[in-house]
Amino acid sequence: MHMHKIGDIIKLMINGYTIKDIKDGLAKGHFTAEEIFKKYSDKIRKENKKLNAYLSVFEYQKQKFEIQNSKFEIPPLAAVPAAIKDNILIDGTVCTAGSKILKNYISAYDATVIKKLRKTGATFLGKTNLDEFAMGSSTENSAYGVTKNPLDITRVPGGSSGGSAAAVAADLAVFALGSDTGGSIRQPASLCGVVGLKPTYGRVSRHGLIALASSLDQIGPITKNVYDAALVLGAIAGHDIFDSTTVPGVVPDYTENLNKDIKGLRVGVPKEFFAMPTGRQGEGLEDEVNQKVQESISKLKNLGCEIVDISLPHSKYALAAYYIIVPCEASANLARLDGIRYGHSAKEAKTLLDTYLESRSEGFGAEPKRRIMLGAYALSSGYYDAYYLKAQKIRALIKNDFDDAFKKVDVIVGPTSPSVAFKIGEKASDPLSLYLSDIYTVPINLAGIPALSLPCGNGKASNLPVGFQIIGRPFDEETVLRVSYQLEQALK
Repeated sequence: MHMHKIGDIIKLMINGYTIKDIKDGLAKGHFTAEEIFKKYSDKIRKENKKLNAYLSVFEYQKQKFEIQNSKFEIPPLAAVPAAIKDNILIDGTVCTAGSKILKNYISAYDATVIKKLRKTGATFLGKTNLDEFAMGSSTENSAYGVTKNPLDITRVPGGSSGGSAAAVAADLAVFALGSDTGGSIRQPASLCGVVGLKPTYGRVSRHGLIALASSLDQIGPITKNVYDAALVLGAIAGHDIFDSTTVPGVVPDYTENLNKDIKGLRVGVPKEFFAMPTGRQGEGLEDEVNQKVQESISKLKNLGCEIVDISLPHSKYALAAYYIIVPCEASANLARLDGIRYGHSAKEAKTLLDTYLESRSEGFGAEPKRRIMLGAYALSSGYYDAYYLKAQKIRALIKNDFDDAFKKVDVIVGPTSPSVAFKIGEKASDPLSLYLSDIYTVPINLAGIPALSLPCGNGKASNLPVGFQIIGRPFDEETVLRVSYQLEQALK
């Protein structure tokens, strides 16, 4: 092991390794792929008990390529240890989706994103905790216990990708993958003070992701900085024959234009994001969150961006539409977990119907049951038009709002979450107040567009991280990343 410079050592102790640090360390021979993997898995074994970020931890598997061969270009993510949300399949390993019903389910193949990451040399540390079937905003709904926020273990890390965000924030992984149906990458990234990117719907293959709502789900990276998010997106994006919603075409090098000046870019600020309906206590936008978000908007102005006031008039209906569409799609997607084809099967059941009913009532937790029943009801004869069809019409209006806004502006900004990380148990008895955590993230999934959550400093009162959300046009992750990168540098 060579000595790092003292400054580097201190930086690594505070933030842990970025993807670039791993690449440099390998190139300079500071460590081997196996040594850096072992360093992380030892750390997980020591610290995970306290956080419950990981549900399973893997052994080191030697990569197919030999990095030491000097004629061989080091792949972009060579030997970078990653954490994977436990609703993404890795061949031959258990995939629970945070549910008892899949406690013993072994993946039969690699998800497309896993195949792609293997090609770029990443290694997998283990699978991370999540709200059951990705249903939730706090990782309190996991059948395997609550994940704790590494910045304050009395608080939630956000959800549903809470385990992935906590693992990156605690430096128990260099980066992680999450999935985002209504904010499940961005909101936990916001609450844990890391970067979370939801790509455009169709940018990244969903093949091998355990589906929640197929018209909204998207896999994306959770990283320590924007540069790493650009690298990981480049590795996982692209057309896939196994997912007909993915778009053909070349995947750009997302790191290429990060330094390009953002002077003259038009930044939209929707008035609806700052006039949250307050009724129940704690429903509105918290003052300390608003303050940090406003400071970031001023920073963008200082960088030469033009700040434009805009309106997204239908965003106030987004949550209502989302909580019809998601349960409807979830009830259809989860029908396969019937005690016959997949998952837990009730031992005592006498008839086929009993097998279905008992397996599902034993295997599913409260939130999946709530959503399956809501979805089955909203799709039932006589109610379909009143609920599902109406929600889809609102979805179209929300998408139109964004289309109109993007004729005037290049990106749209605002808060990621209305609050900083809340206490464990604080909202558990009130599902509706928990649903409100996603008020700023849900419209983006309904419109199918990309968005990134960037940590923009800590709130004055709580000293906890605040997330700043940067939203882009469909398939324009490049501009989102560029604005995020420049703001990140300015915030330093």
